[in-house]
Amino acid sequence: MDAPRARVARRPVHGVLLLDKPLGGSSNQVLQKAKWLLRAEKAGHTGTLDPLASGVLPLCFGAATKFSQIQLDADKSYEATLALGVTTSTADAEGDVLQRRPVRIHADDVAAVVRQFTGPITQVPPMHSALKKDGKALYEYARAGIEVERASRAVTIHALEVLALRLDAPEPAIDIRVTCSKGTYIRTLGEDMGEALGCGAHLSALRRVATGHFSAAQCVTLADLESMHEADRLACLQPVDALLDGYARVTLDGDNAGRFLSGLRRRGDWPDCAQLAVYGPAPDGPSGALLGSAHSVAGELIPTRLLSPVEVSQCVAQHSAAAQLESVVL
Repeated sequence: MDAPRARVARRPVHGVLLLDKPLGGSSNQVLQKAKWLLRAEKAGHTGTLDPLASGVLPLCFGAATKFSQIQLDADKSYEATLALGVTTSTADAEGDVLQRRPVRIHADDVAAVVRQFTGPITQVPPMHSALKKDGKALYEYARAGIEVERASRAVTIHALEVLALRLDAPEPAIDIRVTCSKGTYIRTLGEDMGEALGCGAHLSALRRVATGHFSAAQCVTLADLESMHEADRLACLQPVDALLDGYARVTLDGDNAGRFLSGLRRRGDWPDCAQLAVYGPAPDGPSGALLGSAHSVAGELIPTRLLSPVEVSQCVAQHSAAAQLESVVL
């Protein structure tokens, strides 16, 4: 049994930690560990990964939690292994074996199924998922042996690539890479592909390699985070506006920045734009201080999500401290 964790003094922390989630833990468990290591007051993740899945899990701290929906809505990329000939109760290696079937397929069969599952498809969410019905997660019904009717949902498989075929191996398998829209269940994709191949399948491995513009190469592990000094942990954080990649930038002067930050619309010569990152002047450099997101219509700048004045000040101070640390290291 784990020893009781020492109480820590919480503090405001703002930014995005790109975590390489390890196998075995839930998304919430690793979030709480990272939150404890950073002594952060407020944190949230951007979509769950199964305990048997590893990979990219952006964690949002402080003001960044206001923009977490952007990552929830982002396309995701995964690498997975489909174990052929065996179906399980959870569609992955954690479940009970339901059926074993012979595997008598060829590369051409796999290529045809890849084409079948590329593009817009429909999926029935698995019972072993965090999707809720009547306020209760489906996996809770599943653990109680209750099957709940689920409506199919439309998702898009943008790309489906076969990385390796092991059809003649003692344990036949296919390695795939999938880029898909939000809400796609890779376990269900693997299960459905196995049925289309006529032999059944379940996932024996799953790793998220990208979410939105964030990739596994940018991530830090929990083990690395634990081994760092506190200042180095803070330095691992991406700024809040890392979540606003691709947003057009608007910079306001001090007077307009203050009014915008209070929720007032501003008039200007901005073209119509659905996604804007809005900045005000910052005392410590030319980059400006993020105020929030907005959209513009008919020359009017309309706030979408706003930081509080306190959050703006704290973000500027945190950025300044990180910049000073970096200059000392260099």
